[in-house]
Amino acid sequence: MELRVLRYFLTVAREGSITGAADFLHVTQPTLSRQLKDLEEELGKKLFIRSSHSIILTDDGMLLRKRAEEIVDMVDKLEAEFNYMEDTIGGDVYIGGGETDAIRQIAQVVKELQLRYPNIRYHLYSGNSDDVTERLDKGLLDFGILIQPADLSKYNYIDIPGKDVWGVVMRKDSPLAFKDSIEAEDLLNVPVICSRQAIKQTFSKNEFADWFGEDFDKLNIVATYNLAYNASIMVEEGIGYAVVLDKIVNTSSDSNLCFKPLKPNLESGLNIVWKKHQTFSAAAEMFLKEIQPKLSNSLN
Repeated sequence: MELRVLRYFLTVAREGSITGAADFLHVTQPTLSRQLKDLEEELGKKLFIRSSHSIILTDDGMLLRKRAEEIVDMVDKLEAEFNYMEDTIGGDVYIGGGETDAIRQIAQVVKELQLRYPNIRYHLYSGNSDDVTERLDKGLLDFGILIQPADLSKYNYIDIPGKDVWGVVMRKDSPLAFKDSIEAEDLLNVPVICSRQAIKQTFSKNEFADWFGEDFDKLNIVATYNLAYNASIMVEEGIGYAVVLDKIVNTSSDSNLCFKPLKPNLESGLNIVWKKHQTFSAAAEMFLKEIQPKLSNSLN
């Protein structure tokens, strides 16, 4: 299986048609069709459902698309690292994490490094802890920012100073908006919007479920989210109350939303992690060297 053919396949999947992909790749349609047919024969799987105007990926095609994207991303990352193996430090640093105000501390380090090493580029990937650790383990990320509690057994890590505060975002005209804080019983009779992580039934590793207690399964969860910005739009439209971290959603004076912390207070620590025995690019090595003294003096 050639990398070039995988790139062809991904372009066809993205464009949704042989014609559009052939134009983008500057190859003839018969050549592209033959390459895709050969790929299907090599794998022994049907990858596309073809019609007169478009193509749709089969389940096997969707699986190949995911794996091919990972392979192409890894090759591009490797090529970039070798291209920058020169006297001048440059290259790419890949950082993944959930939505957290802790990214501001990362940004401050990036700003300082940018002045001395302008050839380093930074790529941010947003996702929950499962998304981030999967990409870390596959080598698609150099570093991950994980919200505690998280399984750190496979990683080296540094504690990030400060904690994220959990609370509820609601419209300013909501019945609960007059309260200074939100208790568990306040959420029992209202529609709730939670992150997908927060409703996992692994209570030993679920701070929100532990905080809520034995009535957690009585919550009226009307929607789940991966990005808090999307959840805030649902709140603005009157869908429900969103359980989120503070400082993620705009609740300024010109916003229609407000944030109320949970009571008792619920906070989460954070770590920046990387794989044990990781071999870094020069750019990632420089980033780590810079961030260690800034965040913590204790390396685990």
